[in-house]
Amino acid sequence: MNLTMATYLTVLASASLTNCCLAFTRSTILAAARRASAAPPPFTSITIPRSATTQPRNQRWTNTKRKPFALSSTETPTNDEITESSSSSAATTTEDDDEALANLQSPFLQTMRDRGFLFQCTNLSELDALLNDAASKNESISAYLGFDATADSLHVGSLLQIMILRHLQQCGHRPIVLVGGGTSKVGDPTGKDESRILLTDEVIKKNTDGISKAFQKFLTFGDSNPNDAIMVNNDDWLSGLKYLQFLRDYGTHFTINRMLSFESVKQRLSREAPFSFLEFNYMILQAYDFLELNRRHNAKLQLGGSDQWGNMISGVELGRRVDGVQLYALTAPLITTSDGKKMGKTAGGAVWLNADKLSEYDYWQFWRNTSDDDVIRFLKLFTELPLEEIERMEGWTGA
Repeated sequence: MNLTMATYLTVLASASLTNCCLAFTRSTILAAARRASAAPPPFTSITIPRSATTQPRNQRWTNTKRKPFALSSTETPTNDEITESSSSSAATTTEDDDEALANLQSPFLQTMRDRGFLFQCTNLSELDALLNDAASKNESISAYLGFDATADSLHVGSLLQIMILRHLQQCGHRPIVLVGGGTSKVGDPTGKDESRILLTDEVIKKNTDGISKAFQKFLTFGDSNPNDAIMVNNDDWLSGLKYLQFLRDYGTHFTINRMLSFESVKQRLSREAPFSFLEFNYMILQAYDFLELNRRHNAKLQLGGSDQWGNMISGVELGRRVDGVQLYALTAPLITTSDGKKMGKTAGGAVWLNADKLSEYDYWQFWRNTSDDDVIRFLKLFTELPLEEIERMEGWTGA
């Protein structure tokens, strides 16, 4: 990898000894680049569409390899209209979707679009108006993102989701970090070939404490400002549910026909390993989380990866049917490297965020080894460098 571009990414990895890839200031990164090479060699091996640097900012999303999909209608889709899109293929957009994306007004959604976070969204124009109206009144919209406690540290693949919450807070809205102490007792079947190992309460508590550490480096928690982040645990409401009462109150709003249509379910059913009834209930619990967070903390928006789209839509629909509230869902694409590998996985295992799970050097080395083809994309996703600065890098040529 070229020295200059390597410097930009490795400074991000090494400047914080606490193993967090926080976005550093432009001056910090440029100063490090100058120290690494008095005359930085130009960068050659990334092929960037030149149209990306000449289009207006609100149109640049059209140059990405993966175009986002937006449900632009004002009505929540019906069961027959809801499908769980595959994260491996580009979704299609309508002309109305294109227009809505090009005319976004809220700073948060503009950031999601321009930096490559936006993949799917329900009622995009309505959500944009909601966020923009709140900002004009110095109010905040609460949005949440869930993290199950399947290990005692998050890995770098979760960094994309954390950066979304960080951008949300910087745009004046309130992030809600949902730790899945309750759903971890069930196990998310999405993307798994077989059932997860059931975790004990002690292990889940240990894992919950471990993953909670990472967020303190990226978000400001408190209760003094409207956009101060909060952290909640869904075990607080899931563990106390009464089974028969829950089935009577919410079971009628889910159909087996629709649940079987989800891609994550189809994939599991096609495997030899059994798909347990326990796991089958995960999507219902995730949908109920959204309803409960709206009731408790007025959460209007759920954020997540595109593999969670079906579960997230179920939560939007449950809120409408049970409480008559308009909720929204927005997903980011699942990040893979240019050679098709899952982000955050190496030959040596997961790239953990907690310092007690991975040395600073190994974390630094992960970013240092970033392929040339991924550098520009990763700078947009994992840093806060101005897009104008990144666009100038796209034009670097030479050896």
